[in-house]
Amino acid sequence: MMVVLALLCAAPPLPTPPAGLSRLTWEAERITPTLRSPLAKAFVSKVPELPAPGARTLYRSADKQRYLTEAAWRGLGTDEQKSWTPQPIDELSYYTTRYGTPLSYARPLEILGEHGVKTVAGQKILDFGYGYVGHLRLLAALGADVHGVDVDPMLAALYSEPRDTGVIPSRSGPSGRVTLHQGRFPTESALVQAVGREYQLIISKNVLKRGYIHPERPADPKHLIDLGVSDEVFLAAMFRALSPGGKLLIFNICPAMAPPDRPFIPWADGRSPFSKEAWQKAGFKILRFDEVDTAAVRAQGRTLGWDLPEDGEPGMDLERDLFAWYTLVEKPR
Repeated sequence: MMVVLALLCAAPPLPTPPAGLSRLTWEAERITPTLRSPLAKAFVSKVPELPAPGARTLYRSADKQRYLTEAAWRGLGTDEQKSWTPQPIDELSYYTTRYGTPLSYARPLEILGEHGVKTVAGQKILDFGYGYVGHLRLLAALGADVHGVDVDPMLAALYSEPRDTGVIPSRSGPSGRVTLHQGRFPTESALVQAVGREYQLIISKNVLKRGYIHPERPADPKHLIDLGVSDEVFLAAMFRALSPGGKLLIFNICPAMAPPDRPFIPWADGRSPFSKEAWQKAGFKILRFDEVDTAAVRAQGRTLGWDLPEDGEPGMDLERDLFAWYTLVEKPR
């Protein structure tokens, strides 16, 4: 018994992630030694260049479908103001929103690096369902022209100040640019025109999941994603948006799937929503299809502290509740 107690007492304390923007620096320092590709290493090296945006407050409508900046909210009448709920956004939340750390993009970039993408400088990149601005700014700081498209109305309000987008300076190398688009791509023709073409890379993380788009079991519609067009039309739009030789990566991190006797979890099925035949019919060359990436993502999660207790909550059970898949395709030259 005394030996056991001694061993327990000698066990090193679990690391505690710092609060605020220091969290991203802490993550970058931990993950850098684990990275192999020059692309992923360069991406993470730009974390110190992320500016401190300052705290902000958004205001959410009662139906949770609309958001206003504080300036827009102050322009309302006193009675109307009361129907809007304040949503404080601290400096870390500015970069993570409700979807997590931008450093989680290190793994998708490792995959792209393994498939010949050495740099993004001078390249045009589209993120379908970008979710937050952190990784877009990091890519732009590497000299990329980065576009993000999303339907979330919160993002349009959160990133509405001039300094949130536009030219992103770099301490070393060429400057890049961030452009954000709001709406349903490719359903809205004006949005398709605004997004444009000639992308060398298209990335979609945690959006294009089979469980969201083609669930194998009945699911609550509010948890599904309606692309607004057929699979054929969607894939054709993606094909047109890419330049010859351009790559499209779907990367999905997921919890464990529910057993047959439990309610279906749409976001747990991260396989490609489109079949091999559908990709090929659209003109794509398949480089990897439904590749299981669970081991790598669990290692990344451990490095980034996803399994650590925080704010009184237990950490994630990485071995039982963290899985990943990716599909990588290319537009032939």
